[in-house]
Amino acid sequence: MKIALIGYGKMGKMIEQIALERGHEIVSIIDIDNQEDFDSPEFASADVAIEFTAPQVAYGNYLKAWAKGVKVVSGSTGWMTEHGDDVRKACTNEGKTLFWASNFSIGVAIFSAVNRYLAKIMNQFPQYDVEMEETHHVHKLDHPSGTAITLAEEIVAEIDRIKGWEGRLEASPSPSQGGDVKIPDATTSSNQTPPPSEGLGEAFLPIVSYRRGEVPGIHTIRYDSDADLITITHDAHSRKGFALGAVLAAEYTKEHAGLLTISDMFSF
Repeated sequence: MKIALIGYGKMGKMIEQIALERGHEIVSIIDIDNQEDFDSPEFASADVAIEFTAPQVAYGNYLKAWAKGVKVVSGSTGWMTEHGDDVRKACTNEGKTLFWASNFSIGVAIFSAVNRYLAKIMNQFPQYDVEMEETHHVHKLDHPSGTAITLAEEIVAEIDRIKGWEGRLEASPSPSQGGDVKIPDATTSSNQTPPPSEGLGEAFLPIVSYRRGEVPGIHTIRYDSDADLITITHDAHSRKGFALGAVLAAEYTKEHAGLLTISDMFSF
């Protein structure tokens, strides 16, 4: 398969390595300093472009790839609020293809399935309060993470007493994490739920975000009651799992069309 890479940071380089190991060909690499290569014949020859960039440029990258007839796999987050409807229209009515995931890790896909199942059970036990915490590297600009938002929306869909989620960025990690936190200058929050209203009895799922060092990604969901605490956590050891998942998604996307997600690739 011929793959183009859009974004050549740490993730892009790891995706390149894994794609080559799996026998694929990298025909084009586009980064900040060679945007004109979107118009190159090499880019147009790609079966799929794998895009990992930034919230403010992701949607524009999709449009440039689609204009050349290239399908896109993307792990960029933070663009959905502004461009989600446009992307759905393009993939549903205009014949474009985007495989988007907030997290391509196979482990996170399994974790997400566990999250949905646990939330369905917890709908029966109102004595448990639910909260989420996520930690990422200091270079990540959006908060909460796209993965945290996806996990939160799964919980909201299953637990009747949870009406939405609300996120906040903390300047200091919890005592158990240690280390210093640097808050990025540019942040984009995708929180689409209104703030909780006093006196209405509505529960909102809090998502606390930390930005620390070079942490690939940690997501923890807690159900706490007077009697006990139930916790599930996914802790990524490196970016390798995300990169492998992105390449697997590209292999899947080559043979499929439309707006695709992890749930299409894995039937949990």
